[in-house]
Amino acid sequence: MKDFVFQNPTKIIFGKGKISKLGEEVVKTSKKVLLVYGKGSIKENGVYDQVISSLKSYGIDFAELSGVKPNPVLSKVHEGVDLARKEQVDGIIAIGGGSVIDSSKTIAAGFYYEGDIWDAFIGKYKAKKSLPIYVVLTISATGSEMNGGAVITNEKTKQKYSFWSVKSYPRVSILDPSVQFSLPKIQTANGAADVIAHVLELYFDGSRNVQIMDEISEGIVRTVIDSTNILIKTPDDYEARANLVWSATLALNGINGTGRSGGDWASHAIEHSLSALYDIAHGSGLAIIMPAWMRYTYKEDVEKFARFANKVFGIDELDHEKAAIMGIDRLKDWYKSIGLPVSLSDAKIPVESVDKIVENAAMRTPFGRLKKLQPSDVKEILNLCV
Repeated sequence: MKDFVFQNPTKIIFGKGKISKLGEEVVKTSKKVLLVYGKGSIKENGVYDQVISSLKSYGIDFAELSGVKPNPVLSKVHEGVDLARKEQVDGIIAIGGGSVIDSSKTIAAGFYYEGDIWDAFIGKYKAKKSLPIYVVLTISATGSEMNGGAVITNEKTKQKYSFWSVKSYPRVSILDPSVQFSLPKIQTANGAADVIAHVLELYFDGSRNVQIMDEISEGIVRTVIDSTNILIKTPDDYEARANLVWSATLALNGINGTGRSGGDWASHAIEHSLSALYDIAHGSGLAIIMPAWMRYTYKEDVEKFARFANKVFGIDELDHEKAAIMGIDRLKDWYKSIGLPVSLSDAKIPVESVDKIVENAAMRTPFGRLKKLQPSDVKEILNLCV
């Protein structure tokens, strides 16, 4: 196990009816906030009214930025920065999932930056100051509610990149599992695939002697699978939903990466190119890419892949190579069973697109830790996705 420092400044308020606590937290730092949300489902499921009620009870004024889309884009961030400055807000409330939270983090950092905040994504600027960020989570997937990272797509350049700053951790995130009862099944499934990918990016990074972290990772994956199987049939099962919600947060709040080598992240890099070009849901893209990456790289750490097969799917096969392949196939089959695409053709992405995706990914290659990938490797992995 490697040396590490772990510190997470985000306060989590978890449970039914906890959105009412928002105002008493926000008033500690802010008098006027920018509400950031998506296409308006929060006005249908009652979340918006709960937020407004809590803010008004503490005399907190607000402006609104709606219309954040899945695979959030830079132009909406620019709109948000301009609006935040015009309205002279002193805080931001993200009401939604990862797309909304990531947009809010970027707006919060861009508020204080004189240049284009895209500079933070291409390494030209490190965010040194940010508006305080508060989160009301409505979709569990990215774990952005308890970390300092954000992913945004630049529509003009077709680049989907990330940035991270200690200043971008939310002050407080409210997680009420019951507000996710109304999610469409495909969103629950996409979220589950995203959570598992976060765990496996860390689990398969070649780290040694991290027994406790491996046990935590395997437990999260098993819990996500079990909970999702229930929620696909019974979306309002509170206990299953609560377990999925907290699993998503634990997968990428930093604890799961302690003692490791930093994660592999090649599957995410390839998927970012895929979704930057074809606007596929991130979870669906990962369901396509990650099993293919696993199949391409498993020989780099056969024992770990065999352990995954055993600990997650109960595969008891003495031949580690056979076990590894069986585990990968089981994961892919499970993705398919919950309605996710497991190939480019399933997602109606033409085979001819492979070279285009490789070209986009090549702007950032080499990447990966278990196996350093060059453009030729990325093409081989994508050919496994056809």
